[in-house]
Formats: sequence, C-alpha cells, structure tokens
Amino acid sequence: MTLRIHALLHVDFEDLGIIADWADTQGHTVSYTRFYQGDSLPEQADFDWLIVMGGPMSIHDESEYPWLVQEKPFIQQSIDAGKTVLGICLGSQLIAHVLGGQVAPSGVKEIGWLPITLTPAAAVHPLLNGLPSEPFTVFHWHGDGFSVPKGAIAIAESDAWMNQGFIYQSSAQQDAGAYTLAWQCHFEVTTDSMNNMLAHGAAEIQSEHDNYPDSVQSVDVIKTAAPAHINDNNAWLMTILNRLAGKWGV
Repeated sequence: MTLRIHALLHVDFEDLGIIADWADTQGHTVSYTRFYQGDSLPEQADFDWLIVMGGPMSIHDESEYPWLVQEKPFIQQSIDAGKTVLGICLGSQLIAHVLGGQVAPSGVKEIGWLPITLTPAAAVHPLLNGLPSEPFTVFHWHGDGFSVPKGAIAIAESDAWMNQGFIYQSSAQQDAGAYTLAWQCHFEVTTDSMNNMLAHGAAEIQSEHDNYPDSVQSVDVIKTAAPAHINDNNAWLMTILNRLAGKWGV
C-alpha cells in the first residue's frame, strides 16, 4: 500500500532526515507544510500519515509563531480522523498538548547523544518490538517536557526527564489500526541533518553546556559520538515505521 505522508516543518534546519529516505524506498509520497514559508495546511482527505517535526520554539509561542494556532487543532483533527500521527521533539510536545498533557520547561536541557530506557509497557508493545531492552543512546535536543496525556502509554525515560515519549490511540485510530506515537528524541537524524541542526544551534549549545554539563554535550562531543549511534538510531526508527505501516503484523 502506498502511503500519502504529510510533514509539518517548523524551521528549515529540522527536516525528515532518514524518514524521507525510508518513504522513498517504500514508494510512499511525501508532501509538506513549511510553516516558516507560510504554507497552508492540507485537507484531511489528502493524506494518510501526519509527521510533526521539531523546532526551537515553544508550543506556547503563538504570538511569535501564529501558525501554531492553526497547527494545534489540525493535529487533533488528524488524530480524531484515524490517521497515523508521529511527533518528534516539538512535535511530541504539540501532540501531548492537544491530548490534554501539560508542556513546560523540564528544569533541565538535554542536548546530545544520551541514553533512554524503555518503560515495561513499551518493552512488550508490538510497535516497539526490536528496540533494546537495556538503556540505549539517542539524539536529544529539548528543554521543554510534557506530562503523558490521559489514556496514553509512557514509553521511555532518561536520567534527566521521566517522560521521553508515549503511544496513544483514539477510537478512530483503533478502528483503523493506526497509532499516535510521540518521541522527544531524534531517531531520524542523519549526519547531514544533525550537522545542519548543530550549525544553527551552536551558540545555544555552548551556553547551555555551562548550565547543564551532565546533559548538554559540546558540539565536538556530539560530532565525535555521532558515527557510533546514527545507524542504530535510523534502523530503530525504520523498524518502527515499518510496524506503523503494517509491514510486520502490528
């Protein structure tokens, strides 16, 4: 089955990364709303999956980024319509918000290659089968955190912040065999996309490394660690995407 995937992009330096390669390999089509270019949102009938990407803004910055006012109900409508919805970083926070979770600064920033651990519920969830049962390293870049919405399953935690992701299903998603999946981390980064993020955020990293030396790595440390982790992160994400697409019997 060919999927019509629609992606919401908030800045030009956080793209789909390996997701775009996966979609191309599988023969799926990808369309975009680039909010930073003033693009409009599609009709719900025009796509099957919604992917909500990251960005440096807060979900509460509606006065500075007025497109947030339209984006939030659009995400809710997509969930209610039974679409598969995937949120990454800011995207996960937006999903948590529209589902009734609280989103606010977590009290610590996480930037770099840092470990997370699956919750017991996640470890036995068919969607995440194949991810490591022991702590594993992923790419973080976030300061805001969320509470897990009512009815959702918490799926991961880190040393610094207990809520690193969740799985949710609306009644329409249950009927369609679809899921809402939210991750704070960036499984999708490739070397190019990570370097693009680092180029735009180097000043933030330098400043926050002084404030949170245990959870914010330097640019040099991030770049040095990347080759040991990117391929694994991409492989885990592609496993999840295949399961979301119904390839392996979820």
